[in-house]
Amino acid sequence: MNGPILVFGARGQVGREVVALASARGVPIAGLSRQEADITNEVTVRAALDVHRPAAVVNAAAYTSIDRAEREPELAAAVNVTGPAVLAAACANAGVPLIHLSCDQVFDGTRKRPYVENDKVSPISVYGRTKAEGEAKVRELAQRHLIIRTSWIYGPHGRNFLRNVMKLAGERDELRMVGDQIGCPTATIDLAEAILVAARKLAAEAKVSGIFHFAGNGATSWYKFATEIVQRQAVFTGKTPKVVEIKLSEYPTAAKRGLNCELDSSRFRSTFGYTASPWNFRVAEVVASLISAANRKAAQAAAAATAAAPPPA
Repeated sequence: MNGPILVFGARGQVGREVVALASARGVPIAGLSRQEADITNEVTVRAALDVHRPAAVVNAAAYTSIDRAEREPELAAAVNVTGPAVLAAACANAGVPLIHLSCDQVFDGTRKRPYVENDKVSPISVYGRTKAEGEAKVRELAQRHLIIRTSWIYGPHGRNFLRNVMKLAGERDELRMVGDQIGCPTATIDLAEAILVAARKLAAEAKVSGIFHFAGNGATSWYKFATEIVQRQAVFTGKTPKVVEIKLSEYPTAAKRGLNCELDSSRFRSTFGYTASPWNFRVAEVVASLISAANRKAAQAAAAATAAAPPPA
């Protein structure tokens, strides 16, 4: 590739993973936080493209709070619709391909099979609607683009389901988790790999474009996802809170949610030759890495406290 991959939203959980993985591989990459380049600001976006002259752009910036979006529709639309439109127009003007991240919430969740790319979008929440409108802006304004829809993202950074369950498992004796909503938990490391694979091909082949689904390998429920997390954490902590299965209808939320969030990733696999690892395998890895990091931090704090303590009289 001529020029680096330029990541907007580089401080989010996906952006951080993409930058870290590319750096470890020796792939030229530049990551920009919202403070460094707000995707809703045309001036800062164009300046970033002028400075970095990227081979490809990744939009990992997004408003991601599904329920809060019901109270903040204008803010959600600014980040999820206006931002992608600004990026798409700037990339088109610069002749740079754009990879834009979207999600399963553009669908209503009523189908009885995994969703494929050409299924009609039918969002049932403010968040889902803004993501669908953002996709439309990218398709309209960026001649060379990939839209990657994913789902149920988790990893070692940021706020996500896995980290929340780990925290609650250390505090409570019982966790109530939805068992009738199905999706594909997606590890940020797998999504980062998919983005880098796609970026290399997109930068080299202008004809590769369109919408692709990429999610973790295997479908499960939030209940089974949480149970796996608790069991993996218990190996290290010995804490085994009871995980109780409930229905989605018993877990009221501000935003409506469908029961089926499963995405079919076969088109991505056939085009780019990459598939995510089984979701439960990645859960084990992430849980172990987070506990190891917490133990190191605790040991360092204890050593620092010991060093700062006055000597015995």
